[in-house]
Amino acid sequence: MALNLVAKVHPVVFFTVVDSYERRNPDAQRVIGTLLGTVDKGAVEVTNCFCVPHNESKEEVAVELDFAKDMYELHRKVNPSEVIVGWWATGHDITDHSLLIHDYYSRVTTNPIHFTIDTTLHGGRMGIRAFVSVGMGVPGRTPGTMFAPIPVEVTSYAPEIIGCNVAHKSKFNRQRIVEPTTDLHQIAEASHNIETLLETLLGYVDDVLAGKVIADNYVGRELTKMVNKVPRMSPIEFEDMLNTNMKDLLMVIYLSQLTKVQVGLNEKLTMVTAIQ
Repeated sequence: MALNLVAKVHPVVFFTVVDSYERRNPDAQRVIGTLLGTVDKGAVEVTNCFCVPHNESKEEVAVELDFAKDMYELHRKVNPSEVIVGWWATGHDITDHSLLIHDYYSRVTTNPIHFTIDTTLHGGRMGIRAFVSVGMGVPGRTPGTMFAPIPVEVTSYAPEIIGCNVAHKSKFNRQRIVEPTTDLHQIAEASHNIETLLETLLGYVDDVLAGKVIADNYVGRELTKMVNKVPRMSPIEFEDMLNTNMKDLLMVIYLSQLTKVQVGLNEKLTMVTAIQ
């Protein structure tokens, strides 16, 4: 596998790993599992995973391979596009048994990747590292294998971003419970966040123009890209577009509420008819 490969991981993987780690056996030192996703154009996108029971000691390691096969078949029925792309393990280091486990995944998929996810928050954060196996050795001798690191990026679908934002708010609640908000409330929060970011950005630009802060070329290039992406339209055109989209959103909300009421009435009428 080429070392210029990039691993992209979705938030659901972190939630699954943490849940599996919290539910582990009391005597288990670490938890392992299978990574599911897709491979395309030099990037491995990890969209899902599941835990695989195993027993590990200093002398040996035993993995329930039948369980891993059955779980993979069940996942394939739900999402056929997800295939095995590697495996994960909790902790921040590669152990002596990692090569044995990696050898199994090398038989079920081509060039698997290996994630180490530090659920113990070593260093104050849940670090994640990705590796691929690379052959090494002297010609004519017994070949060896080493784990080479590859870059890791965190990516998200739009629904995952909404879920992560809701979960993020739970840390400010003592009961750790947060109710999902309405679409209009989310739009209001997003608008407020954009306004706050714009104020910070304008303050930075004013400080640069006043000579209080040294200009950063990278920030300047990103600002230029952002400005060029903004469509050119007059304030009247922008207001018309915003009002039209807002009317469409309100119409969708109205129709959804109307449908909900209609379904409720049908259920009540069905119950009354059954009683009579």
